[in-house]
Amino acid sequence: MDAMHPLDIIRSTGVRVLMASLGLLVLIPPAWAADSGSKPLSTEQLDQLVAPIALYPDSLVAQVLMASTYPLEVVEAARWAKSNPDLKGKALQDALEKQNWDASVKSLTAFPQTLEMMNTKLDWTTQLGDAFLAQQSEVMNAVQILRQRAKDAGNLDSNEQQTVQVENKPTGTQSQTIIIEPANPEIVYVPTYNPTMVYGPWPYPAYRPFYWYPPGYAFASSAISFGVGMAVGAALWGGCNWGHSDVNVNINKYNNFNKTNIKNSTWRHDNTHRRGAGYRDRKTQNKYGGNSSRNQKARDSFRGRAEQGRKQIARGSADKFKGMKPQAGGGVGGNRSEALRNAQSRRGSGAFSGVGNGHNSRRNGDRGRASRGGFGGGGGWGGGRGGGGRGGGRHFGGGRRR
Repeated sequence: MDAMHPLDIIRSTGVRVLMASLGLLVLIPPAWAADSGSKPLSTEQLDQLVAPIALYPDSLVAQVLMASTYPLEVVEAARWAKSNPDLKGKALQDALEKQNWDASVKSLTAFPQTLEMMNTKLDWTTQLGDAFLAQQSEVMNAVQILRQRAKDAGNLDSNEQQTVQVENKPTGTQSQTIIIEPANPEIVYVPTYNPTMVYGPWPYPAYRPFYWYPPGYAFASSAISFGVGMAVGAALWGGCNWGHSDVNVNINKYNNFNKTNIKNSTWRHDNTHRRGAGYRDRKTQNKYGGNSSRNQKARDSFRGRAEQGRKQIARGSADKFKGMKPQAGGGVGGNRSEALRNAQSRRGSGAFSGVGNGHNSRRNGDRGRASRGGFGGGGGWGGGRGGGGRGGGRHFGGGRRR
């Protein structure tokens, strides 16, 4: 086996320590986790959390909410995706089969912009997931409230990228459900917008949502803009069931994407993918946490790896430099990604066939640009919120309840 380049050792070790440090932050239960009386998040806090994603297509909203409950796997997937940018189509699907992440996390590799946002804003991702587990109906309700504000402000309409539908509740009340779907079911555009502007004047100065724009995006005069469309195949299998304030799974797409054979369309949180990360409060811990001693062992193990990595950096990994020589031309030794690039075709056409840019989609002047504005400020935990689900019976990401 070829010797590794010394710089590559530093880079590899640094990444491991960074991963351990990030994981340690998530794995250590927060101080308020021990308080069984932790207050529900307030209306202001929930609006702040969902504002960056409330205008995404329904199916993508659902999968972001699912994946946010597994913050450590989001970090791992983002790092992995960044290290394997050339994997597309079936090669990507085959490589993902070797990863043990939750299906919702795997699916976000088809949306690198969204996955990178969740990785960069890890605190937000963790808080969003905690809120979704503890106050699911209120989170779904907050999405609908913000969509109504965006529509009232004239910033949410059907266009070349998306279809926006307004449905009344079956009860005949004036309450409405706003549904956002891709204009072309095979191609998804992820919107970019400033949450403090697109919903009209933001009403909570102390709870300003952050403003995320992908690297390289330029500012645009419109309140909302779209990047290049992504042909996602079966990677988009989630859906919002607005009538019951929960998220669902399109069984056919899910099974195609994950090579499984599930029969239940209702999403259930799987604590094994939590990787020992603590839950926000004791009630949520009791509901989803499972074996507390197992979770404690996972946290202790992660702490040990983090400490070992820090010591390794401090020593400079001198022992690993012995006998190692740079590759010709300064290249990095080894063929670490060759196995992924040369994945064997073990199955038929994959769920990721066609994943990539939607080249056949029409373009407009605003695409690839972000709305004007900056990052918002903070906010904290506390307060209370009532509420429940809004609006009519929405089922799978691609279909409507009859």
